[in-house]
Amino acid sequence: MECVEPIRSKEQINAIKCYLRNHNLRNYLLFVLGINSGLRISDLLSLTIEDVKEVDRIILREKKTGKPKDFPLSDTCKDAIQEYFTNTKIDSNWLFKSKKGDRAITRIQAYRVINKAARMTGITEAIGTHTLRKTFGYWAYKNGADITQIQKLLNHSTPAITLAYIGITKDSLDNIYKNLNL
Repeated sequence: MECVEPIRSKEQINAIKCYLRNHNLRNYLLFVLGINSGLRISDLLSLTIEDVKEVDRIILREKKTGKPKDFPLSDTCKDAIQEYFTNTKIDSNWLFKSKKGDRAITRIQAYRVINKAARMTGITEAIGTHTLRKTFGYWAYKNGADITQIQKLLNHSTPAITLAYIGITKDSLDNIYKNLNL
């Protein structure tokens, strides 16, 4: 499995959102929920219409850990959900329904969606479904969230694992010392 990175540019995030919104609202919603929730792809793909329609929180049990997960939806997520329901014919209980029957899209199909959107918007770095989760952690950190809070949200065992996971390197940390200059 190829090691993927978070998307570190807001311009790239917005370009992907724009591309997906113009091509497929289901895929746009997948991207928006992924980067704003930090859910693993297995948990994203298991979401149903009932899990997200007219709710303020998503409540689920993580497939990998078996732990309960309960978090509020951001306004960006609520808007994407509303746009999806308003403009899409819903004929399944799966939020991310496959075109090939009454089931959710597969991890492979989700990978293809995310990877194609990245390529179409000029991103050449390794991108995959895990990029969504890493992007969530990276931007939470960049927006000032404490690393131990992000560690808890991602269910990591140590802050060092979380820093490495979201791509915060020693060079990035060293720059804090170099640039403080009080």
